[in-house]
Amino acid sequence: MSLEHPIRPAPNLSVIAPTYREAKNVPVLFERLKAALHGVDWELIVVDDDSPDGTYDVAFAIARQDTRMRCLRRVNRFGLAGAVIEGWLASSADYVAVIDGDLQHDERILPKMLEALATGQGNLAIGTRVEDKTQPAGLSPARAMLSELGTTLFRRVAGTTVSDPMSGFFMVARSLVATLAPRLSPDGFKILVDVILSADDALEIVEIPYVFRPREEGESKLSALVGLEFLGLVAHHASGALLPTRFVMFALIGGVGLIVHLAALWLFLTWLGSDGFVAGQFGATLLAMASNFVLNNEITYRARRFRGSKLLIGFVLFSTLCGVGILANLDVSTWLFRREGVYWWAAGVSGALVAVVWNYAVSSTFVWRRRR
Repeated sequence: MSLEHPIRPAPNLSVIAPTYREAKNVPVLFERLKAALHGVDWELIVVDDDSPDGTYDVAFAIARQDTRMRCLRRVNRFGLAGAVIEGWLASSADYVAVIDGDLQHDERILPKMLEALATGQGNLAIGTRVEDKTQPAGLSPARAMLSELGTTLFRRVAGTTVSDPMSGFFMVARSLVATLAPRLSPDGFKILVDVILSADDALEIVEIPYVFRPREEGESKLSALVGLEFLGLVAHHASGALLPTRFVMFALIGGVGLIVHLAALWLFLTWLGSDGFVAGQFGATLLAMASNFVLNNEITYRARRFRGSKLLIGFVLFSTLCGVGILANLDVSTWLFRREGVYWWAAGVSGALVAVVWNYAVSSTFVWRRRR
């Protein structure tokens, strides 16, 4: 016996919501979209990074009752940008929008964004955050400062006057993002920046203002550490895509380690004198390595980071494999230090730079490799 099922054509709009620990917010978001998109053929695609609070179960329960809800549960894959890309590629709608699952974006402007694209006013509609003095601020002072700094840097690199490139709320033609997808980085939070920088001159941007709401449930995933991810992404595009985003982030953290290294080396030389340079360089290298491991574990390789008891295992593996880098560091820096006219800091910097390429290679290949 054959069963006939009603055929539902592809919706006109797919709203992609990347989520992690948003179980309480997903039903509210779905209800708000139902009200805001009345008369529009739409769907919500929740892309959940295997949330421990069961966000995906909440979404699946709604999907069993309403075909306008879909859910993709990602296992062993993490990160907002990657979730958005997978949501886009799972859609067959004409237009795709990105909205946070934390209810801070005003879904009521989605029809305006859709109308702007459908009437040819542009092919990328950005929800631009504006301030309303009569309402509580949606951004904390720290996040506001981070956003302003990111916007200033982005404008210098991209040469564009987009008011809010740090926005996570936007809509674009699916055909365009399908073309861009292979060039986009799955790492980081600020995928809009990647879209704009990857599209070159293919974008016609229209901005729709809205008031950014305070978070109602859960906690923000954005911190000052995300700023390094943003810098890595911008530097990647500024280099003509020659430098991978992750390598740029690794190098930036290496810069922090270099400061730790030089500060420690200065202290050791103060205590031990110039005859203690070898011991001082060794100690400074170990301290810098420890700081690099911690920061890379939390930022560069966050999706693969070590936790709990495995943190020590990861550090031991990192230290062991970076031993070759230490030896090269010591050899080069000591040789330069003993040459006439070479300053101690120049010798230290040279040794550290020799090790960075090796350390990045072994870190990506062996330490923070993809694990099941």
